[in-house]
Amino acid sequence: MLPSTSERVPLHTADHVNRRIRRHTWEAVEKASLGGLPAVDQRLAELEREWDIERTLEANAASVALVGCVLGAFVDRRFYVMPALVGAFLLQHALQGWCPPLPLFRRMGVRTAAEIEDERRALRAVRADLATSRSVVGSGYVR
Repeated sequence: MLPSTSERVPLHTADHVNRRIRRHTWEAVEKASLGGLPAVDQRLAELEREWDIERTLEANAASVALVGCVLGAFVDRRFYVMPALVGAFLLQHALQGWCPPLPLFRRMGVRTAAEIEDERRALRAVRADLATSRSVVGSGYVR
């Protein structure tokens, strides 16, 4: 049976790496919340630019495949095996959620789209709380 889309990468990531990624996420939320609304907004903007694991793997695969094609054409035909391997790895990742570069990228802290979205939701909740407390203080109800 194939794992669900949202679970397949964490299922194939070492537990200590998953814990480190979660810890980093909540530390980032805490740091932004301590910085107030500007820090929360800045962190949300950073998350919009963060590459998830799928995008990272796709860019890596495309780069290796292109290099393999160029080397196969101009250096040695045996380099054509690189695009074939990359294609096989991408298929394996699509089906199982694992491929050889996945552990490396996860250890580097590259997160899934769901993990990034978890941080985004937490920051939006913090932003709503900060905005509410700010409006209550500004209204004179809090003395």
